[in-house]
Amino acid sequence: MISKRVLFALLFAVLVSSGQAEEPKVGSQPSGMNLPSYRLQPGDVITVSVWKETELQSEVLVRPDGGFSFALAGDVDAVGKTVEEIRAILVERLKRYIPNPVVTVAVKLIGGNRIYVVGRVNHAGDFPLSSPLDVMQAIALAGGTTPFAAINDIVILRRQNGGQQALHFHYTDVARGRELAQNVLLQGGDTVVVP
Repeated sequence: MISKRVLFALLFAVLVSSGQAEEPKVGSQPSGMNLPSYRLQPGDVITVSVWKETELQSEVLVRPDGGFSFALAGDVDAVGKTVEEIRAILVERLKRYIPNPVVTVAVKLIGGNRIYVVGRVNHAGDFPLSSPLDVMQAIALAGGTTPFAAINDIVILRRQNGGQQALHFHYTDVARGRELAQNVLLQGGDTVVVP
């Protein structure tokens, strides 16, 4: 009869020789982990600087209307744009005044990208959306549901294209690993309503 140690050693040798026990490469990401770039929201603060132009360095607030103003570039519509898209717009507008401008844009404060959890949760409120967050995680941030919550009637309210839509969420299904498509990634401004 083969001992457990010998069996384990044989199994390990087979896995190593077939290449299935490879160590992950340093700095590599698991497949499917390509996260989307952050998109600006009203209330965010960004820093903008132009190399060798000390007068063109400032922090700007994305206004409630979604824009911000920057010297020589005028008003820039920022909502829904990435930092790289904003940088490209500023470079294009500043070319009229500065040859080959080198512009740096960075997010300093994520003030507008928030989600809200309301209703029968232990800690209702608003939470910063600084990394990808799904509905189950948002409920966890709010301290979970109360004993009398209608957990299978949860609704996510989302404003999109000038209108509002309601996404239904059945907590019990997701908790049991079923119907996982309804555990959507939340977007800035989403409200999770736990009745």
